[in-house]
Amino acid sequence: MLRIHNTLTREKEVFSSIEPGHVRMYVCGMTVYDYCHLGHARVLVVFDMVARWLRASEYRVTYVRNITDIDDKIIRRAQENGESIHVLTGRYIGFMNEDAAALGVLPPDHEPRATEYVEAMQSLISRLENKGLAYVAASRDVCYAVRKFPGYGKLSGKSLDELRAGERVEVASDKQDPLDFVLWKHAKAEEPAEAKWPSPWGEGRPGWHIECSAMSSQLLGEHFDIHGGGQDLQFPHHENEIAQSEGACGHDHGRFVNYWMHNGFVRVDNEKMSKSLGNFFTIRDVLKQYDAEVVRFFILRAHYRSPLNYSDAHLDDARSALTRLYTALKNVPPADVAIDWNAPAPKHFAEAMNDDFGTPDAIAVLFDLAAEANRNGSAEVSGLLKALGGVLGLVQGDPTAFLQGRGRAMPGQIVGQSVEMQTSTLSAEAIADLIAARLEAKKAKNFAESDRIRDELKSAGIVLEDKPGGVTEWRRA
Repeated sequence: MLRIHNTLTREKEVFSSIEPGHVRMYVCGMTVYDYCHLGHARVLVVFDMVARWLRASEYRVTYVRNITDIDDKIIRRAQENGESIHVLTGRYIGFMNEDAAALGVLPPDHEPRATEYVEAMQSLISRLENKGLAYVAASRDVCYAVRKFPGYGKLSGKSLDELRAGERVEVASDKQDPLDFVLWKHAKAEEPAEAKWPSPWGEGRPGWHIECSAMSSQLLGEHFDIHGGGQDLQFPHHENEIAQSEGACGHDHGRFVNYWMHNGFVRVDNEKMSKSLGNFFTIRDVLKQYDAEVVRFFILRAHYRSPLNYSDAHLDDARSALTRLYTALKNVPPADVAIDWNAPAPKHFAEAMNDDFGTPDAIAVLFDLAAEANRNGSAEVSGLLKALGGVLGLVQGDPTAFLQGRGRAMPGQIVGQSVEMQTSTLSAEAIADLIAARLEAKKAKNFAESDRIRDELKSAGIVLEDKPGGVTEWRRA
């Protein structure tokens, strides 16, 4: 029985889908004007894991992850680059998809772009205006009247006065209240034509918050199961979504979303990662140094709601841990195994995942299976390790390729070339030549030379394993 920590109620709740056997899930995606960073990587991987587990639990899942392809930052970046918004956003959508694929993230069922749903947003704004929840300000922006929605603050758990005192809210003299937010932005003369749409309120474009209310209702209905995103979106973005959606549609059942999920921040040296602090890392920065599966493993070995502290030491540790799993699969080639969820290891794995997607305990089951496979040489145990790992999108690669640093391809990487090969002159061919020279030295009983070559390889991060029959295998440390 799956239990999910619901941000709205601040409790773990037994999950029950609105439609039996079908889960409808919406996750706030990326604003595409730059490369994705590690915070985006966590959102991508976490909710990919959630969708995978729901499907493994025999739910049919409709997963929607949106793309914000129009906003102030996008307009400004396109103007700085001297290019169209469409060209800019198209390029970074491509980069985002490359990053996601490298991290083993499966495509969502729907990936709507904000610019495709402007008409739906306008319709939603009109409904709010007709209900007295929206007004046209002196600036000719259309704003949401927060104090007219009684439930405002229920997701953040704060009163309106607390929110006003404690949050950094843009204050505009033409707003009725500083907490009021923009639904429709009146066009500025200097903005490009492609950033303007005709509307009942004059030319302009949608505000950020309204897009998710419109797209989720269009693709999943006005009442759906799960809404996810990063912790930083809880207020004001998701709070505003609730106000918009429930304000426009009314909800006799009390909620437009039943379960709200938020993943924790990525931190660097225990400080939140941010551009202003200079501790900002793109996914591509990290994938220049680490195999993409190592990054996925690093994200999943922490519980999704906990802070994730990024450092090279933590990623090195993740690489060493993943190496142990792949070593077991290499030493004991896995059989094809169907998962019996009533068997002890799968049952323990499922119990962990059903406790608010407890990936740390689920991954601990994988290490128990690796140790067992190493002890008894059972292909069935090794096969179960691979099968359960596959539920999380882990250990599906070729063990030798991973151990030799030829794991998942990174964006822009030459096909078949490892991360290490791009940062070191010691290629697989050079390693093979040194191993052959070492073998010749051993045959000539020149053990000093044999040891020298082993030490040279060791200093380059190459571990040799001498097998029976004079065969030497190698892996990167």
